[in-house]
Amino acid sequence: MKKRIQFSLVYRDMWQSSGKFQPRKDQLERVAPAIIDMGCFDRVETNGGAFEQVNLLAGENPNAAVRAFCKPFNEVGIKTHMLDRGLNALRMYPVPDDVRELQYKVKHAQGVDIPRIFCGLNDTRNIIPSVKWAKAAGMTPQATLCITTSPVHTVEYYSGIADEVIAAGAEEICLKDMAGIGQPAMLGALTKAIKTKHPDIIIQYHGHSGPGLSMASILEVCNNGADVIDTAIEPLSWGKVHPDIISVQSMLKNEGFEVKEINMSAYMQARTLTQEFIDDWLGYFINPGNKHMSSLLLGCGLPGGMMGSMMADLAGMHRTINSIRAKKGLPEYNTDEMLVKLFNEVEYVWPRVGYPPLVTPFSQYVKNIALMNLLTIEQGKGRFVMMDDSMWGMILGKSGKIPGEIDPELKELAAKQGREFTDADPHTLIPNALDDFRKEMDENGWEYGPDDEELYELAMHPEQYRDFKSGIAKKRMLADLQKAKDARMGSKLSPEELSAFKHAKADALVAPVKGQVYYQFSGEGECAPCIEPYIGAEYKEGDNFCYIQATWGEIVPIPAAIGGRLVEIAAKQGAKVQKGQTLAWIERPKD
Repeated sequence: MKKRIQFSLVYRDMWQSSGKFQPRKDQLERVAPAIIDMGCFDRVETNGGAFEQVNLLAGENPNAAVRAFCKPFNEVGIKTHMLDRGLNALRMYPVPDDVRELQYKVKHAQGVDIPRIFCGLNDTRNIIPSVKWAKAAGMTPQATLCITTSPVHTVEYYSGIADEVIAAGAEEICLKDMAGIGQPAMLGALTKAIKTKHPDIIIQYHGHSGPGLSMASILEVCNNGADVIDTAIEPLSWGKVHPDIISVQSMLKNEGFEVKEINMSAYMQARTLTQEFIDDWLGYFINPGNKHMSSLLLGCGLPGGMMGSMMADLAGMHRTINSIRAKKGLPEYNTDEMLVKLFNEVEYVWPRVGYPPLVTPFSQYVKNIALMNLLTIEQGKGRFVMMDDSMWGMILGKSGKIPGEIDPELKELAAKQGREFTDADPHTLIPNALDDFRKEMDENGWEYGPDDEELYELAMHPEQYRDFKSGIAKKRMLADLQKAKDARMGSKLSPEELSAFKHAKADALVAPVKGQVYYQFSGEGECAPCIEPYIGAEYKEGDNFCYIQATWGEIVPIPAAIGGRLVEIAAKQGAKVQKGQTLAWIERPKD
């Protein structure tokens, strides 16, 4: 029998590669025992890039969620791991050193064992400081090679990076095939090269299923010495996500590897719970296209996890470009033609910006450059006309060293615009910030939390954390959820039917006077602007819904009738209304 292969369930990435949000704390607590009872997993991904940010956006405390999800795995000896974007830590833009260092102390205290540290450019200057901080905090640092297929991304290139991070203290290596475009033969050769030189280093393979190479890649890396394979479970396996544990276990078992058996009753329980979470609310934010594989991804190399946002961006650009073409008397592009044009443009842009591996945030930058190029080409302005500072920052080296050569056209354009290239170590360009965030916490009377985890959360995601603390995030998410539900219902009903459906059990609130609508009143004779109430908000009898400032200046409170759930707003903040005009509909409380 061949060597033993361990399996990891990437429960966080399953959701991120499918949609926007992650399960709530109570849902994670419910599914963890089923994952444990499956008996086949030695590792589970419990946290990482986007996890905490989207929890905050949903109005949930991510620190409580991480602790609750890690605890049962810690108790039974299943290792937990997280995805860490190196210089960007858990967000999309650079993070100061003092915040990055604090991250590992916090995450170790919360129960996370292994940080998977990566740099989208494979710049070791962005990885090595995190390796050292993680090790000092008591974690097992796993350094990552972001896999892609290009003339510069060779076995020798990646092996050299592995040598460097292992020398700096990395105890494991992850082959992160984020777009699933790594060629199986190359991945096998790379695994063998690392294992031959570093036989005690654990190698974990992470490959998305998008273009269909993942199973062949898993077989190749296992036959060449890999130790751990990332997998998913239904109903979020395959598509743009990851191969299912059942198929991977079966393939490797029949290849002669030692693998753990799967408790299928527990698998079905975890599957059922995951589907329940989808049906409950998470499914409203899952793009159906992410359930499908596509060979088109091989050419452009874009990761499957960003397909949903890319298609949304493309839809808006599609309309704009077709409008331009219509004015020129040219035939309009259909959706498939537009998608192929975008993929082709990504293939054109990518080598010219130096072959950055297409992973967050560089996949977004390259896609955005390509998308803007399609527009400016249609306008007759040529390429590389509309690029923001983030796109230029990648090209100029502010995020790290680009692996390939920047095209002379872009160098010339940078010179004309007064932009300078840099080879400075990226993390030295960012000043420390924790003292400022401590001051903000103190001024607001906010607790730092166990192990300074709340201080860390503010410092890592300041905008989202402030919205979470104020309650705005929860209201915004509930409004988005209601819109998504209405949109799904609207796909089955005409606008008239949808309106009738909404209002069937609702009372119309009408304006008793002519004036201007406000949703907040200072109590000092003045109305103030604020965020409108969210769809789904609950009112009790006697609650005020809004205020109208009458034309003669009087402030008139508008009660929420007998209370209930807000189903539609007809008068926006600041709207001028006539007497008798409908302001909103509130569904009456159930008997």
